[in-house]
Amino acid sequence: MADWKRQTSETYRVGILLAAAGGFLDAYTFLCRGHVFANAQTGNIVLFGVSLACGDLGGAGYYLMPIAAFFCGIMLAELVKESMRESRFIHWRQVIIAAEIAALAAVAFVPNGDVPDMCANVVVSFICSLQVEAFRKVHGRAYATTMCTGNLRSATENLYKYRSTGERELLRSSLEYFGIILFFIIGAAAGALVTSALSIKAALIPAALLAAVFVLMFREKV
Repeated sequence: MADWKRQTSETYRVGILLAAAGGFLDAYTFLCRGHVFANAQTGNIVLFGVSLACGDLGGAGYYLMPIAAFFCGIMLAELVKESMRESRFIHWRQVIIAAEIAALAAVAFVPNGDVPDMCANVVVSFICSLQVEAFRKVHGRAYATTMCTGNLRSATENLYKYRSTGERELLRSSLEYFGIILFFIIGAAAGALVTSALSIKAALIPAALLAAVFVLMFREKV
């Protein structure tokens, strides 16, 4: 497992599928679940602090819930990884993906409304934390599939270093990071179009993308 080339979970095709799913989910929760971004938690943490400063304990609790769900997702991902480290039947990342698929399928049938939308966003936050913890590298390099800030930094940094050194591996790395960002954007655009057509049922599309990742990972050696 030390060699990334032997791990399907770190291949570029898995990375772009996960990035597309991540972009789709951000568009989905923004357009269909109360105009929030459920993937990354920085905004929720800021709004939690603002709510506390304003004395709005109800608002603080609203933003604390997806933060807590993200925390629990990271803990669960690590627990699954540790408990299945010696498994020879199914890879621990496949268990994570299966959990994401099941959760998204459930979200697709949660009706709209203030409380149901909050529940759906909590579930999506939980899903994204599982994904960001389980899939952290592509071709041996750190990246994220549910947010773009770090990817943009890495892409730009490697591009600058390539201009200074001429090392083609740095250019390749930069282009791969930009590619991940591109597929995140494609996923977001698809999410906007499909959500406008299917409403809450659009959550089944990223579930299908994750199912493709699940199948691909049967080629991974555990």
